Amino acid sequence: MTDALKRLSDEGVAIWLDDLSRKRITSGNLAELMDQQHVVGVTTNPTIFQKAISEGDGYDTQLTDLAARKVTVEEAIRMITTADVRDAADILRPVFDATDGQDGRVSIEVDPRLAHNTRSTVAEAKQLAWLVDRPNTLIKIPATEAGIPAIAEVIGLGISVNVTLIFSLERYRKVMDAFLTGLEKARERGLDLSKIHSVASFFVSRVDTEIDKRIDALGTDEAKALRGKAAIANARLAYQAYEEVFSTDRWSALEREGANKQRPLWASTGVKDKAYKATMYVDELVAPNTVNTMPEATLFATEEKGEIRGDAVTGTYEQARADLDAVEALGISYDEVVQLLEDEGVDKFEGSWNDLLKSTEAELQRLAPSEG
Repeated sequence: MTDALKRLSDEGVAIWLDDLSRKRITSGNLAELMDQQHVVGVTTNPTIFQKAISEGDGYDTQLTDLAARKVTVEEAIRMITTADVRDAADILRPVFDATDGQDGRVSIEVDPRLAHNTRSTVAEAKQLAWLVDRPNTLIKIPATEAGIPAIAEVIGLGISVNVTLIFSLERYRKVMDAFLTGLEKARERGLDLSKIHSVASFFVSRVDTEIDKRIDALGTDEAKALRGKAAIANARLAYQAYEEVFSTDRWSALEREGANKQRPLWASTGVKDKAYKATMYVDELVAPNTVNTMPEATLFATEEKGEIRGDAVTGTYEQARADLDAVEALGISYDEVVQLLEDEGVDKFEGSWNDLLKSTEAELQRLAPSEG
């Protein structure tokens, strides 16, 4: 078997797993993926935790103790999720040390119900960083309008951040600006910029899902020729924006003081349309200094069928722009699509969080000690 995952790593793409559960931690599976599949990081979100906690009995011991203490359901969820992130961070610590803090990181997301409240997001980010208490944690903050100033403030406090739910090129530029603003705030506070890391999670497959649906509704041959092109074009133009921002004088001044670039992270890289190759959003987005966070199925598909042909992004910008312009020419509004996807993303995570609250509440009641 050719080692496509190693080639991907060698091209400058950090392979992160988009999943976490207590079973992965305790069974040795996470350590095995690091050893054999070149996994160097982990991302989580409310949907991932909702699935992990609702399946099996891996959390019963901790839930029993929490029920005996009569903690609130919100506190129970925080204790459970931060315990998993802390343990995963400890497993990944050797990678963190070997890469000088760039990889070996585990992401945990702020409560999605706070996505439209700047002050609450900042407070939650500080609390999560304190609770997990590991240097190789990334706090996930959504790139909503309210999230942008929160990102700047949290980075400015020296907390490393994974900015999530980025769909549009305009919003991505605001994210990078907030990152630089945060570094400037940190510099004013006398913090060590070399200790602050960040990734910007640019979502991929969902863009094709929405635009392809609109293309199929049009039904013309001209429209169908553009199926499956918008998401990759969008991500490639995001990388162009990254190259521009991190070659400015503003960035250079921070870099001289030890600052690290905010890496683009390709998120939502599992294909949703079975007509597409399972590794499409990996093969076509190979570029230096990026992260690709994959569901387990995509990770193994890449190992078996990935076609890593080197840098697939730089130099493709003219074609990428032409593809997005062609989609727009069909009457499909880019601005409308990316706003819809952001709104749906926040709603989905909030829905998962509410499901998590309900299922955890039920578990606490089931495991509560009888009075007396």
